[in-house]
Amino acid sequence: MLVPYSVESMFDLIEQAELYPQFLPWCIGAKILERSDDWVAARLEFSYLQFRFGFQTRNAKRRPEWLQVRLVEGPFRRLEGDWRLTALGNIGCRINFDLSYEISDGFLDKLARPAVEFVSRSMMDAFVKRAEKSLTVCAPSPAPVAASEPRHAPEPSVTVASSEPP
Repeated sequence: MLVPYSVESMFDLIEQAELYPQFLPWCIGAKILERSDDWVAARLEFSYLQFRFGFQTRNAKRRPEWLQVRLVEGPFRRLEGDWRLTALGNIGCRINFDLSYEISDGFLDKLARPAVEFVSRSMMDAFVKRAEKSLTVCAPSPAPVAASEPRHAPEPSVTVASSEPP
């Protein structure tokens, strides 16, 4: 997805998990357990309809290029998320978010699985809406363009994937 915000601003928005309850749908709690230049660990709590679940992650990071979400404990057999951010000069940045997970057997029944899927799919929209409310749009500098050269913005792309085995 292309956004008109600096790569540094978007990375900081993603990395600051303690603020998720302010804008991430159904996130009702967040606590930072560890933060350094190389790692951020957090515990997140979600509630959707009648389903409540929490999990802890420890995430390697390299500001402002990437953040790797890795499960420490929670109702998942596996939870892996990869945020990749690419600066696009002074017009903004491209964000790719790949998420894959497997829910542990016995924890969530067939009704809860769609809730987890819905929450995970709505995440990117929530981050973009938060950016729109809290970040300053990059101001592109005017570049000379020849009359015969049309100006095209890069095509947006969203790389959000979630998987659940049958």
